[in-house]
Amino acid sequence: MSMGDAGKITIVPTPIGNRGDMTLRALEALREADVVCAEDTRVTGGLLAGLDISKRLERLDENALDQRAADVVARAAAGARIAYCSDAGMPGVSDPGLRLVLAAREAGVDVEVLPGASAVTTAYVASGTVCPRFYFGGFFPRKSGERERVLEGLRTLDAALVFYESPHRLCDALEAIARAYPARQVAVCRELTKLHEEVVRDTAVRLCAQFNERTQVKGEIVLVIDAPAAAEGEPDVAAAQELARALVASGASVQEVRRALQEQAGLSRNAAYAMALETARD
Repeated sequence: MSMGDAGKITIVPTPIGNRGDMTLRALEALREADVVCAEDTRVTGGLLAGLDISKRLERLDENALDQRAADVVARAAAGARIAYCSDAGMPGVSDPGLRLVLAAREAGVDVEVLPGASAVTTAYVASGTVCPRFYFGGFFPRKSGERERVLEGLRTLDAALVFYESPHRLCDALEAIARAYPARQVAVCRELTKLHEEVVRDTAVRLCAQFNERTQVKGEIVLVIDAPAAAEGEPDVAAAQELARALVASGASVQEVRRALQEQAGLSRNAAYAMALETARD
């Protein structure tokens, strides 16, 4: 069957925030599709309405893919042109879509993947890291023990580390990063491409203190952690002093400050106690 007669599945990336990032090829694929399968038909339906595109929508989220991927692939094999969208960005990158692509490949059905918006690459470039390599770890682990294992396993990897995180877990994530990599620079990339876009770069210790002072943090977040440097094991004394001052100002005891300086800034017990005591006296 020729390409002109064959159906296909087109993976269509959608904007991560700014609708102006929709590509011409993505618009064409959506307009030409017989049906648009979506992670959430409400989200994709709103996008299509804003683009003045009217199409039949079918929900195909991660759970539905288990039961319906074979049916979608069969329809494409019979000649249907099917577009697939996740809620934002590139389907398959911490979003549903990979199993649909695999099922289509195994069935010999044509798959077209369009390039487009991705929070991973946008944050990597915006972060200010100079490492030419990056590792994408998906969503940062929720449990503290798993966070520690992941960060320890990646300690010597010569690459920037990129993770997605939710706003209500941001401070917990930064505390874990501060304990594991107290000297590294970290970028918090928030609401990328949107009206209130923010990229803040500093050590995790300082970032933790900064975001703890905010009453509320909103929006989608990407964390970018710099690759290890030669001074990886050396604590950032200036950042530790800033943390100590912030804790003392908040009413923390000398022992609480000492513990935080050990765990978050990487200071030895004696150095942490001396700094905590000196800061409290000042």
